[in-house]
This record gives sequence, structure tokens and C-alpha cells, in this order.
Amino acid sequence: MEAGSSGTRMTFAVIKTGGKQYKVAANDVVKIEKIAGEPGDVVTFDQVLLVGEGDNVTIGAPLVDGALVAGQFIATEKERTVIILKKERRQHYDRRNGHRQRLSTVRITEILVGGAKPTTKVDEIAKARHEKKLAALAATSTASVTEAPKAAAKPAAKKPAAKKAAPAADAEAPAAEAKAPAKKAAPKKAAADTADKPAAKKPAAKKAAKADDKE
Repeated sequence: MEAGSSGTRMTFAVIKTGGKQYKVAANDVVKIEKIAGEPGDVVTFDQVLLVGEGDNVTIGAPLVDGALVAGQFIATEKERTVIILKKERRQHYDRRNGHRQRLSTVRITEILVGGAKPTTKVDEIAKARHEKKLAALAATSTASVTEAPKAAAKPAAKKPAAKKAAPAADAEAPAAEAKAPAKKAAPKKAAADTADKPAAKKPAAKKAAKADDKE
């Protein structure tokens, strides 16, 4: 059956984008293959395969002439990670990878036929929020770039101080070495004193032994 009069709106449609087909209706929020756009922009899909309103359905051959679907772009985000596992038994072959597909979210606003033009307007609030996010990201990136040279300059200022401390340690080393011989001489004198004391006692012991022999 043919669609209604020129410029009428339909309740549902089947569109083709990104090599896939989607059934959409007014106020639907759908995720499709990534498309170019910013939050708040108006997007249109002219590859309409089918339009309908209740029992009144029009099927394209392959597209419906004059049909158009309009919507508002919300965002493009990465989906959950999909694990790709490849394995061959007894071949020592096992590969495990992950993939995150980027999908765009769109809110469908109008389904038009008969060459009608969309009346959907740009969402200024969504565009203002997106611009604020971009400004915040730019500010954080510039702040990190300016802080990096400062952090690198601090260790450079500390290096000369370390070099000055090293000669001071070298100067203290000869003084310690000069004191070391004085300490070593003291044990030698003590050893000499202890060596003299037994020598004096030995004659006394020999005299005592001779006295015992005489008795």
C-alpha cells in the first residue's frame, strides 16, 4: 500500500546505516554504527527501506521515495569488551584478544515521507555541555604539560648540592686516616708492657725451683 499524502509522518520505519538495518519509531533511542556528529546535532537517514503507520505499510524497492528519518545525535561511546578466542587442539595454538566497538547513540524524532523536510532543531543545551567538557579536558591537559617541566627542574637543582657534599666527604676521609695510626700505636705499647711483665716473673719462678732442689 502507498503511504499517506505528501508531507505526512509515519509511526515506524526501517532504516539502513553502517551496513545494518534498524527498525525505529519516534522517540526511540537506538545505538547504531559510528557516525560523524557532536552531541545535540541533527542527523538524518535517507536510506529508508520501509515506512508504516498501523496497517498502512510501504515497502521500498529498495528504498522508499521521499522518505526521511531525522533524529538528534547524543554521543559516541565504546561498548563492553568482546573476547575473541581462537584455539586449535593439539597444535599449540591459542589466541585471546579483546575488542570494544564504538557505537553512536541517536534519538529518533521524526519519520517523514513525501519529500517533507525535518523540523527537528539543534539541542543547544547538549552542545553547551559538550563544549564545557572539551574546555575542561583542554585545561587539564595544559596544566599537566606545564607541571611536567617544573617537576623535571627540581631534581636538576638538587644535583649541584650533591656534588658539593662529595668533596667535603673526601676532605674528611684523610683526616680520619690520619687519626687512625695514632689509635693503632696505643695497642702496640700495651702489648710491649704485657710482654715485659712475664719476663720479670720468670726468674722468680726459676729461683723457687732451685730452692726446692736444694731441700
